[in-house]
Amino acid sequence: MWHGHYIRYFEDGREAFGNEHGVAYMDFYRHGLAVPIVSVHCDFKKPLKFGDSMIVETIYHDSPAAKIMFDYKVFQKKTQDLVATGSTVQVFVDAKTFQLQLTIPEFFEEWKERMRVK
Repeated sequence: MWHGHYIRYFEDGREAFGNEHGVAYMDFYRHGLAVPIVSVHCDFKKPLKFGDSMIVETIYHDSPAAKIMFDYKVFQKKTQDLVATGSTVQVFVDAKTFQLQLTIPEFFEEWKERMRVK
């Protein structure tokens, strides 16, 4: 499996997390925001082979700063072997101007309260 696919698996994990926990990408856009990746890290443990299925575990980490942090674990589905770990950091920007937002948006603070993240 080409190493670049793992970054896409992280993306899939974030999308699934957002859809499951009520904070999907479109929720940010409805509030006039985009959340671009500013940092990504991946450690490869074992290779996946073409055609392998995988499971992506996505873990949100709270931050007092205006950013969103996730850790990931990628497992080969059949064997449950850990094949990669990683992390991403996203920031809040205005969806039209891409100006960095220095405070956590109110709707995201409310989401954290509902999820008892704080």
